[in-house]
Amino acid sequence: MLGKFAGFLNTIRVPLRLACITPSGWPVVLSLWYLYQEGLLFCATPESAKVVSYLRATPRCAFEIASEAPPYCGIRGQGRVSLLPELALDFDLLPRLLTRYLGDLDNTLSRNLLARRSGETALVIEPVQIYSWDFTSRMRDVVAPPSGKVCPS
Repeated sequence: MLGKFAGFLNTIRVPLRLACITPSGWPVVLSLWYLYQEGLLFCATPESAKVVSYLRATPRCAFEIASEAPPYCGIRGQGRVSLLPELALDFDLLPRLLTRYLGDLDNTLSRNLLARRSGETALVIEPVQIYSWDFTSRMRDVVAPPSGKVCPS
């Protein structure tokens, strides 16, 4: 389902916005770094994070990955989340996320996060519905797209 957007998902370096339901029944939105691989979206967060308990209770979610500067484009959808603590270590998820978003592991943030990596859990999002949009042509007379910008097609 996400395969046709692989170029976009592997190029854009923005957090995934994840929506889930809290115990009160109200939705919450949070941002997480992600990796795309073989039709799935992989995120990591501490096992103690509230979002883990929310998703354990209700594994349905919504998500969006979108450009943050005009002309706007992106994907959004709904999915099911699996919580897999063992995958966070086996898949080397946290170092891969840090390298993707920070460029390397030689920085204070990476060292601090890696020091507690044994407490991380993987959030694996399996999309069940996907929508994409690209406002490049709509916004052409307002703003020119930056060179090299990739949008979902």
